[in-house]
Amino acid sequence: MKLPSIRVSLLKWLVVPLLSVNIIGAGVTYWLAWIPAQIAFDQSLADAGWAMIPRLNENGSQVEIDLSKQAEQVLRVDHFDAIFLVVRDQQGKLLAGDADFPALPEREALNEPAPYDGFMRGEPVRIMALKTLIGKQTVHIGVAETLRKRTHIRSVIFVALLLLEGVLALALIAVIWLAISKGLLPLKKMREELNARSRDDLSALDEKPVPSELVPVVTAINGLLERVQLDAKAQQNFLANVAHQLRTPLAGFRTQLEWLLHKHADEPESAHSIVLMTSSTERMIRQTNQLLTLARAEPAKFEKERLRVVEMNKLVEGSVQHFVEEAHKKNIDLGFNLQPTRVMGDHFLLRDLIDNLIDNAIRYSPRNGRVTVSTLQGKDGGIFAVEDSGPGIAPSEQESIFKRSHRLDDSVAGNGLGLAIVRDIAKDHGARITLEPGAAGGTIFSVHFPFPILGAPSKLPA
Repeated sequence: MKLPSIRVSLLKWLVVPLLSVNIIGAGVTYWLAWIPAQIAFDQSLADAGWAMIPRLNENGSQVEIDLSKQAEQVLRVDHFDAIFLVVRDQQGKLLAGDADFPALPEREALNEPAPYDGFMRGEPVRIMALKTLIGKQTVHIGVAETLRKRTHIRSVIFVALLLLEGVLALALIAVIWLAISKGLLPLKKMREELNARSRDDLSALDEKPVPSELVPVVTAINGLLERVQLDAKAQQNFLANVAHQLRTPLAGFRTQLEWLLHKHADEPESAHSIVLMTSSTERMIRQTNQLLTLARAEPAKFEKERLRVVEMNKLVEGSVQHFVEEAHKKNIDLGFNLQPTRVMGDHFLLRDLIDNLIDNAIRYSPRNGRVTVSTLQGKDGGIFAVEDSGPGIAPSEQESIFKRSHRLDDSVAGNGLGLAIVRDIAKDHGARITLEPGAAGGTIFSVHFPFPILGAPSKLPA
């Protein structure tokens, strides 16, 4: 089962609680804004009730009110709501106001306004009831107003808080997202560093720029890389040892076969068998040499201290005779354009690079074809190039041909290691390989070497 990402988990555990707290805070803020407004509205109703008390007076056993029409209209003035008034004596007799005003509750306390909700004329209203004493007579005063203004103010508060909380919520999510992204940046950098590495780079990760929480992860990865590196070195050492041990007996076997061929040259059947055995032995020797070169050229194992200034054109001259003989077998025109070219390199590995590229060109060129080998000093460094007249290489195959055991044509003898060796040797020397179509078909393999380091030692074996 695929686990959710760390980013999603952090967002879930941070955003949900914070949004919940935000919603609770919005509710509290709403009530803190609405309750003072409600109190203010109720106080306005209470003031209207208090305004009628000075106009009440006791006349004998009755209470009278001196409230003119103009004064009553002043008390009822409101641009949004309808205002209702009532003044009743102790017996419930209407002294002033609206006769259909709802009955007021009986209260013990005097001169303490009591607000409550009710209905009048089919509409919800807010009522303020006030009980007072005029002389010895108890008087009940009621003031009511519809809820239009209150509903409007309540809606304004709610919408304003809703918009404010929405903006705050979005800002909160954005800040959390940015904070999480910044917090996960070291993981992203570590991933990019690992993805950018070549398959041969097994060096340890640097723990210094890594946050303390990731140090155990980096330590574990470095431990794994170290174990893989040790295993790879063990395999390469085993391969090199086996190849080295096979070279001597195979060379001796080839010498014996050559002696037998010379001794039985007058016996066609025996000579033919010996030739076939010699050919198989040659292939085994070549494969053994390639395995040894592959182990020696492994980029993870190569030591840069082995690099010396080498004259590339002289290395090619040392391999001419062998390939002239091989080219003659297929009647291939093998030409050389060797200009003085100096590069930083390992003499033995560069010889293997030269041998593999020229051998590859001869193998894939048809009979009566042409192969041209060149060395020249370019503006950016030394160049070694081999042009063949083979079938050419499709752009889609130009990356794959450098993989081990990959072959373009199974009918051509070989084990598919030659170009893989060339790639590893080029990487050891900081060189790059380019492929271009040849002038007469085929392919031009070019290896571009960097300029030699000034003052570097020169070592040219005899």
